[in-house]
Amino acid sequence: MKTQALVGLGLMAVALTACGGRQPLKPVKGQSLPAVPVGAATAPTAAQLMQPSIQARPERNVELLTQSRKRGDDPFDLPPEKQPQ
Repeated sequence: MKTQALVGLGLMAVALTACGGRQPLKPVKGQSLPAVPVGAATAPTAAQLMQPSIQARPERNVELLTQSRKRGDDPFDLPPEKQPQ
């Protein structure tokens, strides 16, 4: 009984994953794509709008720290000012 339920659940999961559409994105009826950005010659396509910018997805820095180092003096590490009471 349990194996039938697991098999049924697996088949439902496979069926749900096949439901995704592969057509290009289009704006909803009555809506339009965003305005042309300032300085751009043409409006971006839906695929370009879905591509994250380099700021939204920066590359990882995988440099490993192999030895401990003492932190240098930080001239901006100042104690907080006393607030008048």
